[in-house]
Amino acid sequence: MRWNLSLTCAAALFGFGLFAVSEASADVFRDPDTGFSFSQKDVAITTNNEFITFRVAIPSPAPAGQPYDAVIQVVAPVAAGWVGVAWGGSMTNNPLLISWANGASGVVSIRRATAHTAPAVYTGASAQVLSKGTKSNGTHWQVTSKCTGCTQFTTTGTTTKTLNPAGSNRLAFAYSKTKPSQPGSNSSPINVHDLFNYWEHDFASAGNPEFQDLVDRNL
Repeated sequence: MRWNLSLTCAAALFGFGLFAVSEASADVFRDPDTGFSFSQKDVAITTNNEFITFRVAIPSPAPAGQPYDAVIQVVAPVAAGWVGVAWGGSMTNNPLLISWANGASGVVSIRRATAHTAPAVYTGASAQVLSKGTKSNGTHWQVTSKCTGCTQFTTTGTTTKTLNPAGSNRLAFAYSKTKPSQPGSNSSPINVHDLFNYWEHDFASAGNPEFQDLVDRNL
């Protein structure tokens, strides 16, 4: 269960119906609903042109070498029961932010694993759903959340990792076709993922000068 395979990414932007792209380039998505400017990456999950889109927004300027909050927006096909993002680029020893749809709303949970076993609920970071960026339709769901404690964390022992706000950071993802057994609870057990992989995400184009104001507006 290691998140370390090579990644095939889509060159085209991910736009559809309710979540259509607005003012997007190959890597930047300006969300008309939340007002955030996101650095975006589409990752393939099937050979049938199905993708999960990951978008990251951070404060600008963000302090180098210091922790900072991040907003992550996940857009997934309805067939995805849950989607997880590993902020350290692997399954173990870093915060895992897991998102899933619960009806018209969304749920986020922070987990952590120290071995290749089911990750446990993690209290070293916290996540908050941003309601204005969370929605679903007949084909996809979208969950937008703010994470505190995801950009700087202890890996093993006393080793601290800080994500570079001015460059690329390796992130990893996993997803499952099976929904959590208790979808209304952010501590629900989850089953083993069906797919996992990693990519390099550009944080340099994710900056938002009005970051905190946008967070407050979207709660």
